[in-house]
Amino acid sequence: IGVGLVGFGLFFILFGMLLYFDSVLLAFGNILFLSGLVFIIGFKRTFSFFFQRPKLKGTSFFFGGVLIVLLRWPILGMLLEAYGFITLFRSFFPVAFGFL
Repeated sequence: IGVGLVGFGLFFILFGMLLYFDSVLLAFGNILFLSGLVFIIGFKRTFSFFFQRPKLKGTSFFFGGVLIVLLRWPILGMLLEAYGFITLFRSFFPVAFGFL
């Protein structure tokens, strides 16, 4: 269930970006992505990942971007989310490139 939710969330986010930042599709994609993440790794581990002391800056930008998208400012919200995502997962990028 979790992988499907994350997959649909990413699909709706990409589809919302292709349709000139449609705020409804982006908001739906964000909600599906976050709920899928909770289903995959569990609520406690998701909460502990996002709210670690060194990752609070990335978390605040990511969730602030989600909130801005929900308030129908999609371009600004997606920029904030992208910065937060890069800040949150900065340590995973070298591992991913090494794997590729």
